[in-house]
Amino acid sequence: MGIKGDKNTEAANLTAMEMEEKLASIGKISTKRMFGGHGLFHDGKMFGMIDSKGQQYLKADDSLKAEFEAKGAEKHKRMPYYSIPAEVVDDLDELLSWAKSAINATK
Repeated sequence: MGIKGDKNTEAANLTAMEMEEKLASIGKISTKRMFGGHGLFHDGKMFGMIDSKGQQYLKADDSLKAEFEAKGAEKHKRMPYYSIPAEVVDDLDELLSWAKSAINATK
């Protein structure tokens, strides 16, 4: 049995570093260990998260839900974040577009 807070995994750490690199062109991107994974931040505001399994999620407001779901994104169980489908993660232009939309959802 593990102790609280020990869920941070190598998968989460590697994914956080990868996302930080992929999203660097947006500027002011950072990550912080939390939730057993990482939070993704732009200019100090959380717009995404990575769970302990390395799954990436982006914040979605009412205007983004349908767009994200149409591409196969699924809502996180407890938070207003949606999974990022693999084909979006693999397409840098589309990933940047999704990230910018999620950042705008934090404003």
